[in-house]
Amino acid sequence: MNNNSSISEFVKYNRKLHKLTQQSLADKAGVGIRFIRELEKGKSTLRIDKVNDVLFLFGHCLGPVKLKME
Repeated sequence: MNNNSSISEFVKYNRKLHKLTQQSLADKAGVGIRFIRELEKGKSTLRIDKVNDVLFLFGHCLGPVKLKME
């Protein structure tokens, strides 16, 4: 995985790396299977708290990022 990969690619990659099905990932994160499917497809309107529930399983989370302004 590189730094430019999307959240959807990151989740799918790590899910497969840890040999998890979409259902087992949903169960571990406490979200629905539909949410995992939408997350892996890159849906642009997802609840950040639920995204973080999934990312937390892989040691990551979303947060504010300071952008370099020129």
